[in-house]
Amino acid sequence: RAPATADPLRVIPALVAGSAVAGALSMTLGVALRVPHGGLFVLPIPNAITPVLGAVVALAAGTVITALLVGAFKKRAA
Repeated sequence: RAPATADPLRVIPALVAGSAVAGALSMTLGVALRVPHGGLFVLPIPNAITPVLGAVVALAAGTVITALLVGAFKKRAA
C-alpha cells in the first residue's frame, strides 16, 4: 500500500506541512510558473519558471520538511 493510505494520520499532516512550506517559499521568492503544467519537467524550458533557483529552493525545502516530519511521526508510532 502507498504510505499515505497505509498511515494517513501521520503521513498526510507531514505532506500538508511540507507543501505549505514550499508554497510559502515560492510565493515569498516570487516564483512564477508560465506553463499550464509543472514540476521538474519544465525546469529546463527557458523562462518557464522564474526564478529557477527560487523554485528549486522551495521544492527542496518542502521535500526536506516532509521527510523530516514523516520520519519523526513514524518513529513515535513504532
